[in-house]
Amino acid sequence: MNDKPPSGRLPKDAEANRLGRRVRRYAQVGAGVGGIAARVAGGRLFGLDMLNDRTARELKSALGGLKGPIMKVAQMIATIPEAVPAEFAAELSELQSAAPPMGWPFVKRRMRAELGSGWEARFASFEREAAAAASLGQVHRATALDGTPLAVKLQYPDMESAVDADLKQLSLIFSIHRRIDSAVDTREIYAEIGARLREELDYEREAAHMRLYKDIFAKDARIAVPDVHAGLSTRRLLTMGWLEGVALLDFRDHDLATRNAIAEAMFAAWWVPFSRYGVIHGDPHLGNYTVRPGSMPGEWGINLLDYGCIRVFPPAFVAGVVELYRALESDDRDRAAAAYESWGFRNLSNELIDVLNVWAGFIYGPLLDDRVRSVADGVKPGEYGRKEAFAVHRKLRELGPVTPPREFVFMDRAAIGLGAVFLHLGAELNFFRLFNETIEAFETAALDKRQSAALKKAGVPRAA
Repeated sequence: MNDKPPSGRLPKDAEANRLGRRVRRYAQVGAGVGGIAARVAGGRLFGLDMLNDRTARELKSALGGLKGPIMKVAQMIATIPEAVPAEFAAELSELQSAAPPMGWPFVKRRMRAELGSGWEARFASFEREAAAAASLGQVHRATALDGTPLAVKLQYPDMESAVDADLKQLSLIFSIHRRIDSAVDTREIYAEIGARLREELDYEREAAHMRLYKDIFAKDARIAVPDVHAGLSTRRLLTMGWLEGVALLDFRDHDLATRNAIAEAMFAAWWVPFSRYGVIHGDPHLGNYTVRPGSMPGEWGINLLDYGCIRVFPPAFVAGVVELYRALESDDRDRAAAAYESWGFRNLSNELIDVLNVWAGFIYGPLLDDRVRSVADGVKPGEYGRKEAFAVHRKLRELGPVTPPREFVFMDRAAIGLGAVFLHLGAELNFFRLFNETIEAFETAALDKRQSAALKKAGVPRAA
């Protein structure tokens, strides 16, 4: 449904209601986040050490008690190296996206608003209790009139106001952090997070993402994508096929062959769409996929369940990723510099290139090593990437500030999140072989043509 009049402008009472919701959200989030950020800033400005574990735990507690996008933002920035102090990132990374579900009276009102007063007659069954609840909405199990099992994803009310308010708070936190520590300029990071969060509120876009991934993996039996039920979906309601599966963490104690098979499917689910279509799943949360048995005994596959945060990259950016890989493979600094410049980095000195290569070496490390290995290769999970991030940040203090391209937000997030999956599984694979198979015969013009055709077919708009 659309609450805007034909002119496209909100009526005055609707504008007042939206403003009121934003003000309430500012107060709710500001009390929990703004106060902590201000206290930390004050401590830093006056030479006091406020970045202790207690302060970080307070921030996690404040965010964990809130519904809505601020929790998702916290999870995002926790995976961006040095976007926030390390003490904060360690606590924020533990936030779960699960939230208490809304009750049946709420569900009835929201379903009526989206599908009309006779909405229940459009389902053979509809479970009153939510099967899952997250930061932006909750999922109910249902059955279509033809008996098909369904997952019905219903967005919480007032999420647009919540996004506006929470992004204001994020802007405050980032601006305070820039004043305290200017090594990394977070303005492009903020712009990217804002654009992607607003996209996540549009379930029609998410449905298009689902159709895109359905086409990409139509011939790969390892990766299952739900069907979209368009007649039971709106901009704030998404109805899809229900995919049965088991939580990935339940497989940590299975035999190595099983864990490796699941990890290979995960690798394909992330890097095949990126290298061949310029798209990537930007939310590698453990709750966004489950494991299912394959068609043959001993075979395993995965279900990809959430498509709200899909990043579409310009083909030139994907070409830069491949080019940097080749530069690191051949230890060619000039080639690496050209790759960084193609992404928008400016004023690159040899020292700065070397610093960027430290982080690139961490991200690409397993992909450059032609042998069977674990992704961390002996590094403890809690220390994965910490040493490299610290070394990079220390040098950027001397050479910066550096403004990372906005595309890096979800590129890094996907790479780190996928690495965490491999660590949880204890997988041992030849990542070099897997990656080179995905970029074999890579050519920018071919990707551009393939991407345009795939996005048009699925109805996916270009990213902002």
